[in-house]
Amino acid sequence: MVVGVAATSAEALQLEEELRPDVVLVDIHLGGESGFDLARRLRSPVILISTYARREYAEEIAASPAAGFIPKAQLSASAVLRLAGAPTD
Repeated sequence: MVVGVAATSAEALQLEEELRPDVVLVDIHLGGESGFDLARRLRSPVILISTYARREYAEEIAASPAAGFIPKAQLSASAVLRLAGAPTD
């Protein structure tokens, strides 16, 4: 279930504090901001997403604290649950 949507890193940090989500989906490109930088600042588990292929950002994804990466074309509840370590049944 989606509990919040943020347009900026500041908004995301504020919503995380208020809503305490189980997992946060973070786009690698946040306009003029970096999803990688935001991922390092969040306390909740993070899953990075992007319209770009994993290979375009493989090193940055591997170096990030994110639980994983899902291309937007493959984004689904089961993919998120799998990376978040929740049962997918």
